[in-house]
Amino acid sequence: MRHLARTRPRLTLAALVGLTAGIAWAWLIPHATLTQSLLTGWDTGVWLYLILIFVRTLHSNADDVRRVALMEDENAGVILVTVCVAALASLAAIIFEVAGSKGLSSDAKMLHHAFTGLTVIGSWLMIGVIFSLHYARMFYTWNGKEPALAFVGGEKHSDYWDFLYFSFTLSVAVQTSDVGVATREMRKVVLGQSLICFVFNTAILGFSINIAASLFN
Repeated sequence: MRHLARTRPRLTLAALVGLTAGIAWAWLIPHATLTQSLLTGWDTGVWLYLILIFVRTLHSNADDVRRVALMEDENAGVILVTVCVAALASLAAIIFEVAGSKGLSSDAKMLHHAFTGLTVIGSWLMIGVIFSLHYARMFYTWNGKEPALAFVGGEKHSDYWDFLYFSFTLSVAVQTSDVGVATREMRKVVLGQSLICFVFNTAILGFSINIAASLFN
């Protein structure tokens, strides 16, 4: 835990705040379900982490990205998988919440829909961000002659914006656009993100149709 806090202080802080929020929700809200408490903790942690990463992105250059990438260890892959599994689990939890909203009043339904949107959008953004950080690590720890990611113009000193661009292009279009993927290990990660984002994009479409239909009932 101490090692994680040292190498990933923002993720550690967000996880602790999210855990506290989930416990507080279960303690303070009468009749709160386990699913609602878990999702409250997840949403709080995710949105806090996204804000912290956005602030870091604004104040980081390529040298900062390289320094952070070299500081992280092999557990980066484990954290990537853990976050992705948790994000997919949040989708499953939301399905139960949507199913339980039938028969509620209009105001209660709108609250459920807002909760759904907050969770799905937050999880989708979290996937894109966590993959972008992993791409940065792989890019700067690669020892080959050519960069693991070939950006247009031959950029070899990429910052977080470059990796966010690559990651969210995959998230939105499920394709690599104008960035070349030069290594097998990188292609494996790209494939994993593409499959996960396909699931998320399909879920977002389904939730949107469900919410739109409920508004006219």
